[in-house]
Parts: sequence; C-alpha cells; structure tokens
Amino acid sequence: QVHLVESGGGLVQPGGSLRLSCIASGSIASIYGMGWYRQAPGKKRELVATITNSSTNYQDVVKARAAISRENAKNTVYLQMNSLKPEDTAVYYCNGYARTGVLYWGWGQGTHVTVSP
Repeated sequence: QVHLVESGGGLVQPGGSLRLSCIASGSIASIYGMGWYRQAPGKKRELVATITNSSTNYQDVVKARAAISRENAKNTVYLQMNSLKPEDTAVYYCNGYARTGVLYWGWGQGTHVTVSP
C-alpha cells in the first residue's frame, strides 16, 4: 500500500501563493494520472487538477491560477497556487488514478490551506 504525504499548506493572505507537495511512498512513474483534490469545510471533496504524462487539466475555478507538475523520479507531485482567494481555503489532498478514473490509494492526511486577511 502506497502512502501519500501532502505538505506546503499554511495561512496566506488573499493574492498570495503556495506550492503544495505530495510525496508517495512508492513509485508513481507507472501511474496513469495524479491529481490534487480539496475539501472545504462542510463540502464534499472535489477535484482541482490532474496530470498525466501528456496533459494537465484544471477545474475552472482555479484555471490560470494553478499549475500542477509531477516529478516521477522523486515520486512527487506539486501544485502551485497563485492569486489565492478565501474560497480556496480547504484541505488539499493528492492521489493517483487509473485511466478508468479509479483511485489507486487511500487518502493521506492532506495539507491545510487557509486564505484570510
């Protein structure tokens, strides 16, 4: 079982930036896609961004403000978030998924992002 450890969250003012990291305890090189998800207080977990070896995709509300990348050699996925807004406040998680969309692993602890003046 691969374990995921997310980090890089924190308290940031509106308009600020954060770079989130997700390290997997096993290899991600053969994993079809990696994604970042978030769960805001009182809401369901939602997909934020995905990356395969050939493409990236973003939820409309973060498009142009986010950049996802993966470094297979380090078993790490990153999410750069810029121009943060209070509505970006959430716990951010990563996971891997198959071509069918099925998630590979259980959820990690996530990293908390709070956007507030």
